[in-house]
Amino acid sequence: MAANKTLEVRVGELMIDKGWTIGAAESCTGGLIMHRLTNVAGSSEYVLGGVVAYSNPIKQSLLQVRQGTLMAYGAVSEPVAGEMATGLRGLLHVDVAISVTGIAGPGGGTPQKPVGLTYIGVAGPGNVLVVRQHVWNGDREAIKAASAEAALALVLEVFGKTE
Repeated sequence: MAANKTLEVRVGELMIDKGWTIGAAESCTGGLIMHRLTNVAGSSEYVLGGVVAYSNPIKQSLLQVRQGTLMAYGAVSEPVAGEMATGLRGLLHVDVAISVTGIAGPGGGTPQKPVGLTYIGVAGPGNVLVVRQHVWNGDREAIKAASAEAALALVLEVFGKTE
C-alpha cells in the first residue's frame, strides 16, 4: 500500500517506473533531501547527485542562478528556487530536479520574509517547472524536515504518483 510507504520510497518507485533520474539543489535543507533519497536501497539506480548551495556565489556558479535574480528578489524567493531547479537539471543532466531555498532560523527573518519561509521547486521533462511557497512553524530542525517532506511530496504531485 502506497500510504504506508515513505515519500522517498514512492519517489524512487516513480523514478524507476518512468526510467528517470533525480537530484536536489538544497540551501536551507543542507542535504536532508539527498539524505532521505539515498536512504532507500537501490537509489543509486536513479539518484545522480545533489548540490548544497548555501551561499549566493555557489548558487550562481554551480546552478546558474542569475545575479540579477538574486538582487531583485533575494535568495529566498520563487524565482531563485526556479533557477536553482533548472540550473541543477543542466548541471547534473537529471530528469527531475528538486530545489529548496528558505530561512530555517532562528534568526535571519524579516517581516517580509519571516523565519520558516521556504520556496520549493521541481523541474522536469517537458520544461515543467513548479515552485511552491511555504511558511513553516517550529525550530530549525522542524523547518528543515517540513521542507524536505514537502519537496518529496511535490515531486509525486507534479509527476503523477500521489496515491
